[in-house]
Amino acid sequence: MQPEIHVLGLSIKTFGVMFALGFAASGAIIARRLQELGKPVDWAYEMVFAALAGGLIGARAYYLIQHPGGGLGAVFGGSGLVWYGGAIGGAIGMLLWARWRGFWGWVLADTCAVPLALGYAIGRIGCQVSGDGDYGKAWDGPWAMAYPHGTVPTTTTVHPTPIYETLAMTLVALGLWHLRDRVRPGVLFGIYLVAAGVERFLVEFLRRNAHALGGLTGPQLESLVMIAVGVAGLAWVRRRAGGLGLRPVAAPAARTAR
Repeated sequence: MQPEIHVLGLSIKTFGVMFALGFAASGAIIARRLQELGKPVDWAYEMVFAALAGGLIGARAYYLIQHPGGGLGAVFGGSGLVWYGGAIGGAIGMLLWARWRGFWGWVLADTCAVPLALGYAIGRIGCQVSGDGDYGKAWDGPWAMAYPHGTVPTTTTVHPTPIYETLAMTLVALGLWHLRDRVRPGVLFGIYLVAAGVERFLVEFLRRNAHALGGLTGPQLESLVMIAVGVAGLAWVRRRAGGLGLRPVAAPAARTAR
């Protein structure tokens, strides 16, 4: 584990490095997609900034709600960023940006689907490298790991759940990118919600979060909401458009030889 790296006398958090790389990769994907859609590529930088600002505020606010009473140290500290809070805050930031630019609708949501999945996958690399406590329960299987030098150290071998999540969400991002021009508007984002919700719901059985309700953890309950919203969105698109996939353009009939 390497929570910090030292460059020219400066201490740099490895999680912060991967956090920044996640946003950079997301921005590159958005720029490519905007170009395909005939939209200004410069919008990608604006979208990333809006999501970053909203995400940081949302992640910190969510953490403070879960851990009240920390004072100013908790408000401005360097730890305690919660993904679901970041997702909510980032979504609010994006909606404010969309209102400013007039870029509303399912196309915007679909444009964000792949970057969301890829950014999450890269972020989990940061969790793995820094050993920030997002690892799983004690386990002695063939690829079990200990995190003795992590930010939240443990000498007990555990499930390396950040690796599981990175692999799963990378596959989701690749699948969504492959489908981007093959499905109707809204379908891509609906699939993302379902896939991300299922991934987090399942991995929570291996993680160390406490049960919140009915034997499920808080993230699992939130994942069920994501899945329900995604399924409802897909059903709405299917009912309204008569299907989820784009109908192929009919090939012109071959001319009869004379």
